[in-house]
Amino acid sequence: MSASFDLNDLEHFTVGTVGPPGQRVFYLQAGITGTLVSLKMEKQQVAALAEYLDGALREISDDPGSIVPEADIGLIEPLESEWTVGDIGIGYDADADRMLIMATEMPTQEEEDDDLATARFRITQSQVAGFVARARQVVAAGRPPCRYCGAPLNDDGTWCPCSN
Repeated sequence: MSASFDLNDLEHFTVGTVGPPGQRVFYLQAGITGTLVSLKMEKQQVAALAEYLDGALREISDDPGSIVPEADIGLIEPLESEWTVGDIGIGYDADADRMLIMATEMPTQEEEDDDLATARFRITQSQVAGFVARARQVVAAGRPPCRYCGAPLNDDGTWCPCSN
């Protein structure tokens, strides 16, 4: 069974990649003093999480345009993934004014749903805004999508298997 995490008052919350386009591995990273958690994600999960958080931020904030995003924060080394994210849930704690990100480990064939690790991260509105901006930048830095099927084009950006 993998380790679970429940972190409040995060000092670090970001997304980033390792590897060249077409072979990139996406990571969600969160940390407080003494604890750094890196979780593998899919590109589509990162994009969907950013879009959902952007919409949620517009709903909970009186003036979303006035939120100053945290500075563009990169991944912290050493980068060791705890586990791969399967499901992601989002919530809002109005009393603490924090968004809650809950990630659940992707099950392997040996694991049952009861044995899956979870990670809970409570983040501020400025951390949400910073994450959204960084996630959009990281996702856009990859290979362009095919105009027919949406899958990434080959490494030189000119061909997709659907064009056969």
